[in-house]
Amino acid sequence: MTHTIAASAGPLGADSGDTRNIIDPSSGAVIATVAEQDAEGVDAAVARARAAFESGPWPALVRSARARLLLRVADAIEANSERLYTLEARNNGRPITETRAQLSRVPEWFRYNAGLLAAQRLAVLPGDGPYLTYQQRLPLGVCGIITPFNHPLLILARSLSAALANGNTVVVKPSEMTPLTTLALAEILAEAGVPDGVVNVVTGGRPAGERLTRHPDVAKITLTGGTEAGRAAAIATASRFARVTAELGGKTPVVMFDDVDPAVAAEGAAFAAFVAAGQSCVAGSRFLVQRNVYDEFVIALSARAQAIRVGDPSLPQTQMGPLISARQRDKVLDLIGTGTAEGARLAAGGGIPELPEELRGGFFLQPTVLADASMAMTVAREEIFGPVAVVIPFDAEADAVAMANDNEYGLGAGVWTTDIARAHRVASNIVAGMVWVNDHHRLEPSLPWGGVKESGIGKDAGTESFDDFSWIKSIVVRTAADHVDWYGDADQRRLN
Repeated sequence: MTHTIAASAGPLGADSGDTRNIIDPSSGAVIATVAEQDAEGVDAAVARARAAFESGPWPALVRSARARLLLRVADAIEANSERLYTLEARNNGRPITETRAQLSRVPEWFRYNAGLLAAQRLAVLPGDGPYLTYQQRLPLGVCGIITPFNHPLLILARSLSAALANGNTVVVKPSEMTPLTTLALAEILAEAGVPDGVVNVVTGGRPAGERLTRHPDVAKITLTGGTEAGRAAAIATASRFARVTAELGGKTPVVMFDDVDPAVAAEGAAFAAFVAAGQSCVAGSRFLVQRNVYDEFVIALSARAQAIRVGDPSLPQTQMGPLISARQRDKVLDLIGTGTAEGARLAAGGGIPELPEELRGGFFLQPTVLADASMAMTVAREEIFGPVAVVIPFDAEADAVAMANDNEYGLGAGVWTTDIARAHRVASNIVAGMVWVNDHHRLEPSLPWGGVKESGIGKDAGTESFDDFSWIKSIVVRTAADHVDWYGDADQRRLN
């Protein structure tokens, strides 16, 4: 069943009259039609957000009341959880079991940032002389949040909860392919009591995102996407000295040492590589495996890949769904072909799976293992963003660290070992914003999420993100009873 979502269905910007079909990637069928908004729509949404910031109740609301409202939002999201799970799984093709596990954590971010707000202490600064110096934190104003297709609601919640806790108003531009849970969340926020104009959604493609990053009234942009999109946003915001947080691409190395049972390592590798069909910036994509367990690991990982149940994401038994689009699937297939042409061995997968007729219009791909690769190969260097594990042997610890760091990205990494000293040593030496040891893709609201090098700038989540949605004002109060006559006859020794 297809339905149309128009501007009247939520706090959207101006409607250009154009529409976009939203596709179910498991079937290729149209499941919704939304407004295709352009720069004019962004301008209207920003104007609405600015009016809500300058004259609405939200920024002036006392912090305890704002914290309570965020807690109500968390409760409302939980109350609508089944609806959100189903909608997101259908919109981006992630299996319902994965989607439920991920989205069940969304309320945590609203509760965490409500807690930071309620517990926030502001500094009183020491100084010489009869002065009291203290700080205030104030909201930035209108903040823009640009989210990707792979984890629409979770990634939005990370930034949105921190922005709202600090009293900002927001314009959200979700991926043009997966706007449905963002629109649903906007309705939930309004029903929970978030004032009109505080959260605004723009449904559109690249022109809408570019206008949002360049808009002179937007004080901060948070973007999750490709490296080039992040670079463009950083340039646009720098021109007006606005803030930017960008979580961008990755080519996550996962180092497997020979003290780990290869079968156990393969279990962890399968999760790292194939969860969300590999469509994650921190997906394990380069598995660096110590040579004397290499063959056993490849055999075990290939068996794991071949056993994964690919199919209808709405069914609880499905373990991997489709890629987001035919274009993305074709890109991944091309890279697999490039890998084998450059000398990698296809150990598992590599093609389109056999599926029931009702799923043959979907964008499915087999979980794939490319073994016997080298760091010189394209598949070992470029982000694939699909269910492809590239396996490369190494000999010594120093080799593994050098290979892990031999890439332009620095978002996530993994280390598998039972040697605790080596675990800490290697984790410290890998250049990445996040390193998991004997696990992968674990996250918490308190964990600052973000990378280095070409993987972006700034952090989502944690106190780092919370604080970056406000600006600091320092206030200096002279407390002495006498006055200062700088140009008088008295000896002046004050420091300016």
